[in-house]
Amino acid sequence: MTLPVTGSERFDIWAPEPESVTLLAAGRKYPMTRRNDGWWTAAEAPAEGEVDYGYLLNDETIPLPDPRSRRQPEGVHSLSRTYDPAAHEWQDGGWKGRELQGAVIYELHLGTFTPEGTLDAAAQRLDYLSGLGVDFVELLPVNAFNGTHNWGYDGVLWYAVHEGYGGPAAYQRFVDAAHAAGMGVIQDVVYNHLGPSGNYLPRFGPYVTSGKGNTWGDSVNLDGPDSDQVRAYILQNAAMWLRDYHVDGLRLDAVHALKDERALPILEEFGALAAAVSAETGRAATMIAESDLNNPRLLYPRELNGYGLTGQWSDDFHHAAHVNLTGETTGYYSDFASLAALAKVLRGGFFHDGSYSSFRGRHHGRPINSNVVHPSALVVCTQNHDQIGNRAVGDRLSQSLSYGQLALAAVLSLTSPFTPMLFMGEEYGATTPWQFFTSHPEPELGKATAEGRIKEFERMGWDPAVVPDPQDPATFTRSKLNWDEAAEGHHARLLELYRSLTALRKSLPDLVDPGFEETLVEFSEEDRWLRLERGAVHVVFNFSSGDCRLNTEAETIRLATDGAVRLESGKLELPGQSAAILT
Repeated sequence: MTLPVTGSERFDIWAPEPESVTLLAAGRKYPMTRRNDGWWTAAEAPAEGEVDYGYLLNDETIPLPDPRSRRQPEGVHSLSRTYDPAAHEWQDGGWKGRELQGAVIYELHLGTFTPEGTLDAAAQRLDYLSGLGVDFVELLPVNAFNGTHNWGYDGVLWYAVHEGYGGPAAYQRFVDAAHAAGMGVIQDVVYNHLGPSGNYLPRFGPYVTSGKGNTWGDSVNLDGPDSDQVRAYILQNAAMWLRDYHVDGLRLDAVHALKDERALPILEEFGALAAAVSAETGRAATMIAESDLNNPRLLYPRELNGYGLTGQWSDDFHHAAHVNLTGETTGYYSDFASLAALAKVLRGGFFHDGSYSSFRGRHHGRPINSNVVHPSALVVCTQNHDQIGNRAVGDRLSQSLSYGQLALAAVLSLTSPFTPMLFMGEEYGATTPWQFFTSHPEPELGKATAEGRIKEFERMGWDPAVVPDPQDPATFTRSKLNWDEAAEGHHARLLELYRSLTALRKSLPDLVDPGFEETLVEFSEEDRWLRLERGAVHVVFNFSSGDCRLNTEAETIRLATDGAVRLESGKLELPGQSAAILT
């Protein structure tokens, strides 16, 4: 049941748990009538206009917000406010959408991307992103949460845009501005759990399933009694972003944490929804799963018994790149401690494709059918919010690597067979950390969060004194980008390299078109060089600190990260920690 935004039925609510429900709207109470399917309606409720409202369950006197609330102007514990998305006059009629293949994604967190931390402020940076060569802007979750700032994964009202970012009207303005700048918008959405503060959904109905938990608590009820309505709640939310807000795609958070044993998995329903919206609007609707399962079935078409998703994140690429750039081999990095691991990922997409995972203590993953899946279906990065923010001090690669190594990372991600994703500030080697921050108003919750974070890293051998307190406002403030850096020294040099690389991707089809079968890799573990061949394009990396000399049939250097790179008479000379793109 998709609710209208006008008419008295806009206040209809699914609430099979309570014995009675009363609508409180514009200061007046409206007794609601229950239908046989657990839905309640108030025929006399206000049919038009902006209204603040909430629900009184049973004999309670404190109203609860609407699970489908479009606005929470006073926070997630207060009254909801109606919002009509059709009131926005869209200016993107000429926008035809964007396919994933050949694209560059830029991941950003609204609260730390600009000093103001709002959607309107971020919109002022869209020309910069367009000039960088970005095709999709991916926003970390924007749904309503308690407090003023956090990463966004503690949301409790999935239909509402956080008021601190500007609310739903600002969101529509941002999408309009992105399309005007030639970029699509991908929204990160979380359907595997709910945040710890302001989650009133279980008071209305069985939205979660106790005893079937995941890393973050109780799982969302996807396959138990009354799960039909819970799944509809999720799918209608996904459709809201695609239809009402003209979003071009969704990044589905941690789909491996979705507990769903139904014959028609909700992931397959996401694939069907994307296809339906695309047919309806004439624009591509992109569904990207974050998954650590290494299961290519997510990417196979539904007619081949797959889920029909557009793409998925590939952690294996990150891990292989990280190890070969940094030398860090602890924990889950241990299996990737070789150029052979990186070469395997470049050739086949997954490192763990049925191989033994020492971190998991078992075999993991399965191979990708290269006849069915194009490499661009894998979204890869050398840095993202998780891989930076979940480190003890939230340190970026720029805080430990040289310019040459940062340049290697840039060339590696932007010339790989996959779809590259940059994390905000990566393109100029931002030195500001990106740390784990929260703003729980409840003292006990804030204390538990801070103590849990410190204990987690203390067990890993870190000095508790260096682990930032997520509740300290300074942790949030120091995670904001310093845009002045982008014009300085090596930062400006690195930024120009990223711009050159994205331009090359658009001018050299062989960087984006060939499939797995047309991707060749050779390397020397001993000498620490690797050559990637994609059609007529050769990309050569020297991960060692010393010079190397290689034979090549290429005739032209299209880009070099170091001015000392030389090509003469079929011989390529690469200084230490440098790369070159040749044709």
